[in-house]
Amino acid sequence: MMLKIKSKVRCSDREIGEVSRIIVDPIDKVISHIVVLSEGTERVVPLNGQAVVTDGLVQFGFPSSTIGQYPLLERGNYQQVKEVEIPGLERRLEVFPGEALVPVPILERDMSRRTFFTNFTNAIGVVLALPLVYPILRYLTFPMYQPFNNNWIKIGNTAIVPDVDKPRQIKFEKKIKEGYLERELEKSNWIVRPSDKIREEIFHGHEIDYKTSGGQVYWVDPPNTEVVVYSGKCPHLGCAYKWKENHKRFGRVFWCPCHLSIYDVAGKVLDGPAPRRLDVLPIRISGTGDIEIIDAEFKAGKETQIRIV
Repeated sequence: MMLKIKSKVRCSDREIGEVSRIIVDPIDKVISHIVVLSEGTERVVPLNGQAVVTDGLVQFGFPSSTIGQYPLLERGNYQQVKEVEIPGLERRLEVFPGEALVPVPILERDMSRRTFFTNFTNAIGVVLALPLVYPILRYLTFPMYQPFNNNWIKIGNTAIVPDVDKPRQIKFEKKIKEGYLERELEKSNWIVRPSDKIREEIFHGHEIDYKTSGGQVYWVDPPNTEVVVYSGKCPHLGCAYKWKENHKRFGRVFWCPCHLSIYDVAGKVLDGPAPRRLDVLPIRISGTGDIEIIDAEFKAGKETQIRIV
């Protein structure tokens, strides 16, 4: 009598499930185990003479309470017969079409060992290829590791801000280099001619030092500078902010419409999520009043200035 997939499986006291798969001994070319689907789990049960197979039924002599002692099916330990060629199997195996499995040899189940040797071989290949690849990678990535651009950019003249503590937005063109491509970018910053009170709130009587990532000072803004330039990006998330003459709560303020950060004319945070005051940029003024800046940019969302451009 043929053993059929979906055959019912019964123990000595009750029916427990059905045959969901069979497991074949590749040497003897016989069915050595059946996989019993019972209560949503699949367990591997050996036949070894303890089962009586009739049409549509596999009858075991043990009680249903002992089915739990048989191991759960670990699918990774088996391959489908169709993936493994076993000569003569078709003539010996009497089973209707279904999923027939063959155990994977134990050594081949040791994936960690196989993975180690695979990775080890790959690592050797990388080491051997590195002398050839390194010059190309260095050429391609060199722009990413160039020092910050500290070139001075002329943005206007002090004559454009005649009034004290009344900011003026200034727009300018800046050449930026992305990799090996160069393009023009329109940017904007804010210029303020500070009163003595605002100057003290900005400088606190001290110079503002600008340092490289290595800690070396590359420029100093003196506290007696005629005008101050703020970065046009809000320190919260880098949005563009505006000047409002009549804010209903604070009066004359810088106001970011994106997330409602508010700053006074000295750049101090009055309200909103901004983590620090407005970023003051390096500035130098010529004898004729021409304003030049180093258009540095700083990481948004941080309490301290971390230069990124």
